[in-house]
Amino acid sequence: MKLRVHIILVLALLSAVSASVFAQGTITIAVANNFYRPMIELAERFEQQSGITVNISTGSSGQLATQILHGAPFDLFFSADQKRPSLLVQEGKAHGQVTYAQGVLVLWIHSGAKWEAPPTQETPLTLNGKVAIADPKLAPYGEAAVESLNFYNSYQDVHSKALYGKGINATYQYAATGNAQYAFLASSQLKGEGNQLDGSVWLVPQESYSEIKQDVVYVSASPNLALAEQFILYLHHEQSRSLIERYGYNVTME
Repeated sequence: MKLRVHIILVLALLSAVSASVFAQGTITIAVANNFYRPMIELAERFEQQSGITVNISTGSSGQLATQILHGAPFDLFFSADQKRPSLLVQEGKAHGQVTYAQGVLVLWIHSGAKWEAPPTQETPLTLNGKVAIADPKLAPYGEAAVESLNFYNSYQDVHSKALYGKGINATYQYAATGNAQYAFLASSQLKGEGNQLDGSVWLVPQESYSEIKQDVVYVSASPNLALAEQFILYLHHEQSRSLIERYGYNVTME
């Protein structure tokens, strides 16, 4: 009986030590603004299941890629495009590039703004007011917005009254504060409890802009690649895929 009790105590101690060591694991994820909300939920669920702590840093894809080029201590980079991850891979700063989602561009319209969707490509968009757009040099969704405006022969008119945000979050804030009556946003920003915007939403036709394929890469200098790989594997689970879809993305990760 004493031997059995002793064995149970030893096993309990080993289990506690093991859990303690496991819980000390931490990864830091750089995530593009548009994917910040779903990433928070994914990270919380992952932490509960794995014991690994997830720190999140967000910004525009361009800003985050520049930080990684200069040695920022990230383990994973979730971009809003394929261009920045590819650049990092070419520079030897990242590897393991894979597409995790395809983004959807929408136009938010304030409830008091005049709006009529264009029936054809030849019909310009009528936007009577300030229009918030993410800086196309930094943010893929801003690049897609400009592409769509050009498709509808409306960019020159909109450019004169546009408010350019440094990222898609800053663009959202122009709308939330009432400074803009229209805003080109990621569909994910208008999903969930965090959305503060009233008004209507126009799903920008896919034919008017290039697909927004969003890639993730491992940061090569990371000392936590094994832990980062566990997070990537977690994204393949059906519950993770369902969560990403719930935020308005087309899921590409099998």
